[in-house]
Amino acid sequence: MTPRQTGNVDVSGLPSVVFGQRALLWWGTLGFALIEGFSLVLTIASYLYLRQNEFDWPPGRTPNPDLLIPTVNTVLLLAMIVPMHAVDRAAKAFDGRGVRRNFAIATVMGAVVMTLRWWELLALNVRWDTHAYGSAAWAVVLMHSTLVIVDVFESATFCAIFRHGTAERKHYPDASDAAGYQYFLSLAWIPVYVVVFWLPRIL
Repeated sequence: MTPRQTGNVDVSGLPSVVFGQRALLWWGTLGFALIEGFSLVLTIASYLYLRQNEFDWPPGRTPNPDLLIPTVNTVLLLAMIVPMHAVDRAAKAFDGRGVRRNFAIATVMGAVVMTLRWWELLALNVRWDTHAYGSAAWAVVLMHSTLVIVDVFESATFCAIFRHGTAERKHYPDASDAAGYQYFLSLAWIPVYVVVFWLPRIL
């Protein structure tokens, strides 16, 4: 009897590995990015809400945030898109060596971003518990920092998987999805950078 006659569906001709919207994990990554993005929007909205209740921002004699380290880190975050785009292309070509090499580059760059993030917090020129401005500024930067930490550990894990020869075909779409998440991570920093480090100079 044919699959139609028995009521069963013949899926033997379907591919076992797919990329993009056809993959379940792609939708999971998109959902995670939406949740994290919404959380980031809420912290920025809180910062802006507190701003409208203050005559001076930063209040009192609190200096404006420094720009050098945050600007360097912004450039580095955007530059991370390059190796991760290479990861995406290598993954879709099932090029394990290219995936491993570019994940290693992205991991090193991410580790530098995490290190500079501490000096970025110091560049706010205010403690987190000084007043509402300090708490809001630290909260926005730290919220994005959690995304950076997750991304660095994810990149390092993929690098280890592909380096030690334990990667399977199913890992290649996962690597491609990781690249998409990194695009979100880097681009999501732009509004944070503008609001936290430039807005006090403008308003």
